[in-house]
Amino acid sequence: MTPFETRTLPEAYDVLAPDGSEIRLLHSLGKASVVHCRLPAGAVSIPVQHRTVEEVWVFLAGAGEVWRKQANREETLAVAPGMSLTIPLGTKFQFRALGDAPLEFLITTSPPWPGEDEVVLLDVGRWQA
Repeated sequence: MTPFETRTLPEAYDVLAPDGSEIRLLHSLGKASVVHCRLPAGAVSIPVQHRTVEEVWVFLAGAGEVWRKQANREETLAVAPGMSLTIPLGTKFQFRALGDAPLEFLITTSPPWPGEDEVVLLDVGRWQA
């Protein structure tokens, strides 16, 4: 039987993601994991693509934009608290925080995050990182 877990969002980040965002670890179960992601005000992430995972993002604070690209399909989306989006397997993506506040969101990853080798850094994205 898997034990219950409870956690308070930590003040300091646990790891700096390969894309440059601050990650606060929350929970991981057999089929998914959840983290809190924070990109400082005015920052732009490094464009990346995942090898094996898919994600669902739920925006909590700040304002920003997310670029997603799959083959010939591409979009740039303005994001704000209350919005959510998906990062399907094979999607290239990048995000940035606009305004004076950091962009903050929850990320659910399936299967659970396997480690830094999961990320492929891209040479080209939507914005200069």
